[in-house]
Amino acid sequence: MGRETGAGPARVRLTEDGPVLVSGPVEVELPDGTRVTSRRPVTALCTCRRTRRPPFCDTSHRARVRQEDPT
Repeated sequence: MGRETGAGPARVRLTEDGPVLVSGPVEVELPDGTRVTSRRPVTALCTCRRTRRPPFCDTSHRARVRQEDPT
């Protein structure tokens, strides 16, 4: 699966304390070489490694307790 010619660049949005959001259908290659696809309009990729559906975000990061600033 690839982007169609002329479709423009993929839009990727980084979120603070959350997932990486990628616009459009995506194909993700995992470290072992396997590929998974998502046909959603926006795909959330996990960055906290707490998801039960890697590489996709399942909002597990919301349960993470924030550390208070010691100042």
